[in-house]
Amino acid sequence: MNRRQPAAGWILLAGKRVSRLGLGTMRLTGAGTWGPPRDPDAAIRILREAVHIHGITHIDTADAYGPHTVEELIRRALRPYPADLLIATKVGLVRPGPDRWAPLGRPTYLRSAVEASLRRLAMGRLELCYLHRVDPGVPLEEQVGELRTLQTEGKIGHIGLSKVTVDQIRAASAEIQVAAVQNVLNQTEPDDPAVDYCRVQQIPYIPYRPLNAGTLATSEGGAGEALRWLLSLGSHIAPIPGTSSPDHLKGLIGTLRPVMSAEQP
Repeated sequence: MNRRQPAAGWILLAGKRVSRLGLGTMRLTGAGTWGPPRDPDAAIRILREAVHIHGITHIDTADAYGPHTVEELIRRALRPYPADLLIATKVGLVRPGPDRWAPLGRPTYLRSAVEASLRRLAMGRLELCYLHRVDPGVPLEEQVGELRTLQTEGKIGHIGLSKVTVDQIRAASAEIQVAAVQNVLNQTEPDDPAVDYCRVQQIPYIPYRPLNAGTLATSEGGAGEALRWLLSLGSHIAPIPGTSSPDHLKGLIGTLRPVMSAEQP
């Protein structure tokens, strides 16, 4: 499927040329990132419009969202998946309850989590799978080593890291090829040394919480300014703003298109 030029251009991520502006899906859940969204039909509409109307070809999710809820929504909304669509998911966090998160990086757990994500998404391979959090109770090389084994088995295409330091990226890079790094970055939380490190190492950097949970989108033009600031930090930056409103998604795209649509790969 040939898509029109997306609002913020393209980036090479996990071996695919995808829209530089992706869609984060954490908000497609209930309160506390727990359970189904209040309006599942609106959530499905957001996913479909992002891909089929707005040209977004990078959808970011995690097994912990819900937990499990969003992966199932993505399957319902988008399968059969377009060939140019990259769905990235994450494993390594468990959910004791609403607004509660705990890292779990035991290799046996990571393996079971990958297998479960494959079933929920109805995929034969996770093209991009992140270690959602580094579990301090398990050696990092064992955590990424299990993902590398799953990659060798063909169940994972590319491996990313989430919420990591430069030292952790270096350590993981001794075991795997790091396909992407996903950390918090926005105008009120702007200081992450991994941004420059990833630029030098040519690792795509995926800012999550790019609008600081919506606080940077409250003023007129605020969302567009916040996203343009991120995009200006380097061509390796690919933000993943999230929303629970189809109209808000359309507005986000609209704030970028007049300035960014002329970008070329």
